[in-house]
Amino acid sequence: MSTSSLREQVAEAARRLAAEGLLIGTAGNVSARADDHLAITGTGIVLANCSAADVTVVSLAGDVVDGAIAPSSELDLHLRVYEMTSAQAIVHTHAPFGTAVACVSGLTSLPVLHYQQLGLGGAIPITPYATFGSTELAELVAAAVVDTQVALMANHGSVARGSSLAHAVENALLLEWLAALFHRTSSMGRPRELTADEQQSTVAQAIRLDYGTPEENRP
Repeated sequence: MSTSSLREQVAEAARRLAAEGLLIGTAGNVSARADDHLAITGTGIVLANCSAADVTVVSLAGDVVDGAIAPSSELDLHLRVYEMTSAQAIVHTHAPFGTAVACVSGLTSLPVLHYQQLGLGGAIPITPYATFGSTELAELVAAAVVDTQVALMANHGSVARGSSLAHAVENALLLEWLAALFHRTSSMGRPRELTADEQQSTVAQAIRLDYGTPEENRP
């Protein structure tokens, strides 16, 4: 894939997430990897208006290869997640419900209330607080998403990875829906979590039915 095509795809993903209300103003960042490079939204740009020119291409060492704007302040986070996982795209947002859940004192994970959450890895970790743009934050988030597709960042926001930009975007949207579900159920009483047996039964059923697999990709 050409770097120009990759930059346009990242810009398109940023605009969609902004339209969905997950990216607000300049808060958040999106990236996608192609071989030994990645394209990431630039720092200080209004993501709802993101264009290919607002996306910067860097090497996996973090050196700018193409683009007139400095890469996002969370570049280290993206680089570390790519290093530690098989991710091909990463979305970091300050989505309203996800961020709210990440600000709840004493909450270390988002429990499994709905079976769709199992596709993201189960209970969603909430990483300890660390300053934005720091090496500490990058390490915490990367470690959190090794075994999951998503994580929440205490008093900060959310991150989602995926096998493609479309996959990362859908994971980010699902995470926000799950955070909203947790907020709504918590306001009505104590949320009912799926038990370990119920989760295991759901996974077995999903495998049996090829649940969530597009028909064209089924054997």
